[in-house]
Amino acid sequence: MSQNRHETRQQRLKEKVDARIEAAQLERGILLVFTGNGKGKTTAAFGTVCRSVGHGKKAAVVQFIKGSWDNGERELLEPHGVPFYVMNTGFTWDTQNRETDTLACLETWHHAKQLLANPQIDLVILDELTYMVSYHYLPLEDVITALQNRPDNQSVIITGRGCHRDLLALADTVTEMRPIKHAFDIGVKAQKGIDW
Repeated sequence: MSQNRHETRQQRLKEKVDARIEAAQLERGILLVFTGNGKGKTTAAFGTVCRSVGHGKKAAVVQFIKGSWDNGERELLEPHGVPFYVMNTGFTWDTQNRETDTLACLETWHHAKQLLANPQIDLVILDELTYMVSYHYLPLEDVITALQNRPDNQSVIITGRGCHRDLLALADTVTEMRPIKHAFDIGVKAQKGIDW
């Protein structure tokens, strides 16, 4: 491709991008959903927390499945003022007790609702929330109401597989992680600092 053709193509691209930037003038918090069967949903959410905190914003994390797992993100972020609220039962397939898991979920959701009503919090992560809705531990209507009534400036990230279609419809941005291949599938153990 000649230099002239390249410059012409790049100029057209720049004009399109500039027009989209000019048209996007609304300022408010957004609802993002990171879903799908691929790895990286929670990692992407924590990348956004790091970015937010790096810009002097206040973030908070609610984790619905991680339990007492060693958590590198928490070790890094809590000393920087990011509160964590973690469902104490951990992986629901370990407890296999619907009543206990539902109560633990509702207790954790209580903290989430407080954060979602706090205008001082710029970003709330609802990690693995999708499972709580799909397992019917948490009423979908309650989640939607809390998300719709949150402060205008607050952004929220929901992570987890199988996100309910009503949450997808409510979201401003949805990203689906799609697996191509995963080391675990060939017997490689999950690694500290990479997988958790």
